[in-house]
Parts: sequence; structure tokens; C-alpha cells
Amino acid sequence: MRRLAALGALVFVSGCASLEYYAQAVGGHLEVMRLAVPIEERLREADTPEPLRAKLAKVLAIREFASRELALPDNDSYRRYADIGRPYVVWNVFAAPEFSIKPVESCFLFAGCVSYRGFYSEEAAERHSAALAGQGYDVYVGGVAAYSTLGWFSDPVLSTFIQYPEPEVARIVFHELAHQLVYVKGDTMFNESFASAVEDEGVRRWLEHEGTSAQRAAYEASGRRRAEFVALMTKSRAELAAFYDRPAEPEEKRAGKRRLFSAMDDEYRSLKASWGGFAGYDRLFARGANNALLASVASYSELVPAFRALLAQKGGDLPVFYAAVRELAKLDKSERDARLTALGR
Repeated sequence: MRRLAALGALVFVSGCASLEYYAQAVGGHLEVMRLAVPIEERLREADTPEPLRAKLAKVLAIREFASRELALPDNDSYRRYADIGRPYVVWNVFAAPEFSIKPVESCFLFAGCVSYRGFYSEEAAERHSAALAGQGYDVYVGGVAAYSTLGWFSDPVLSTFIQYPEPEVARIVFHELAHQLVYVKGDTMFNESFASAVEDEGVRRWLEHEGTSAQRAAYEASGRRRAEFVALMTKSRAELAAFYDRPAEPEEKRAGKRRLFSAMDDEYRSLKASWGGFAGYDRLFARGANNALLASVASYSELVPAFRALLAQKGGDLPVFYAAVRELAKLDKSERDARLTALGR
């Protein structure tokens, strides 16, 4: 009951939350937890399909590696499995003003203010997105394969990501466990960039220990594509931010906005050609690129170079790195941002 009360506080939006949103958040998570069973139990069941059995055995190895080699929390998270019967566990709705790349935030009692709002139903997410679009906001809806309850619950492995390639499963487990180590209320970019830096380092070490040469090569190629894509998004975001800051009439701003996003689309097509036609990022552009899409990418990537630099500064010692990140987390946001900016140079 204590954890259920905590979940209620976690999802309750201060001041203006609707009962409908509160109910879907609590009900959606509890349904995921109801479906979760110990992985060891699924491995003993005779009717567990062999491909799933192999995946579950591998994820247990990844889970043990996370605590033993990466000093990530050693608890019951990712030792249970839930088949939830849909492609994503939640759909996050990002929004940004027409002439700004700063995301609209939703504020929660425990989690603080975050740059999105999550829904366990795609239909509910689309309704919320449509309502925001009707108010003039740029919106982006993205399906999410996993999320963290920050240690309040034992988060399970989900059917939404168990079929991913092994390094991608490892990335998700390492990322979500990192959120249990350090989390700053109201600073999405800090939290997500830290977890992304941990996942990158974790997968690199996992592949060194357990991966094949083919897996390492594939992951390196994926990493190069991801870095080039993020660089494009970061550059476009900076260009748009500078453009929006200039005084201009709304129609002039709209024309400039269309021009800059068109240029970004052209650059993305050139990237795809250099990748041999790899289209893994196409779904992000399915409804057209906008400010909300750029805000969603920035949340997960902008501070990653700073965290990588901090890890290198600590000699690659993860426990020492985590301690340094906890010290950063104690600072006021302005000082924390200044320190991270200096690290990222």
C-alpha cells in the first residue's frame, strides 16, 4: 500500500490533473505489474517458446552484469517478465510552443517537472496531443518500450523490448537502472543524458565481455548513425532557437521555420543515403518534424558528452563517477548546468 500511495503521488499532476489521467496512470502501471512473473518461473515452464526462453536467459545474464560490473542497483528490477500484448508500454506526448524549442512541462510531486506526459493508451495519447495541437502547440507522440519507477517498484522486462537485438536489450536495462541511482526532480535533460551515458558505457563493456565480433561491429555502426542523427537534431535545434529569438512578425517566423525544417529534412535524406538507406529514424518524421520532436531528442542526448567527459575524468571508475554525479545533483540547476557545460567543451 505504501508503494501504491507513492505511485499515486508520482503521477498526480499538481493543481490541474484530471481524475482520468490519474486513473489511467495508476491502472496502467498496476496492470503491467499484475502481468509480471519471475523470469526463472517462465524458464521452467514447458510451454515457454524456445526463442523467448533464450531471450529471457540472456536478459538474466545482462541483469547480473549490470550489478556486478557496472555497480547498478542489485534488486528485483528486470528479474520478472510481463507480456503486455502491445507494441509499446506507454506513449509519451511532447509539446512545444509554435516558436520555441523549449518543451512544455508537466509537474509531478515525486518526479518533479518533466518534458512530456505519458499514457498507457495510444488513443488517450492522441487525444491529449490533439488537444494541445488545437491550442497552437507543436506536438510529437512517441511510443516507449520501457520506463523506470525510480525504484518504487520492481520494474519488469517487457514484451515491448525483449525481442530487440541483445545490445539494445542491454541498453534499456542499463538505462532504466541508472535512473534508480540518480534522479533530479524537474531536470529531464540531466536525468536522461546521465542514463544515456551509463547505457553507452555499459553496452560497450558488455560487448567487450560477452559480445561477438559481429555484434560489436553492428553496434558500432548503429552508434555512428545515432551520433550523426543526434548531431543533426542538435544543430537544427540551435539554428531554430537562434531564429526564434530574433524579432519578426509571425508570418515571417512561420516562413523561416518552414525553411529551416525543410533544410533539416534534406540533410536527413543525405544521411540516410550515406547509411545505405537505413530508415530506422523515419518513424520520428512520420508526421513531419517540428519543435516538439527536437525537444524530445534533446532530452536524451544534449548533456551526454559532458557525462562522458566526467567518466573519463574519473578514470572510467563507475562508482566514483556515480558519486560525482550525485554531487552535481545536489547543486542548483544553474550551477549544475554551468559545470556540465564546462565538462562538455
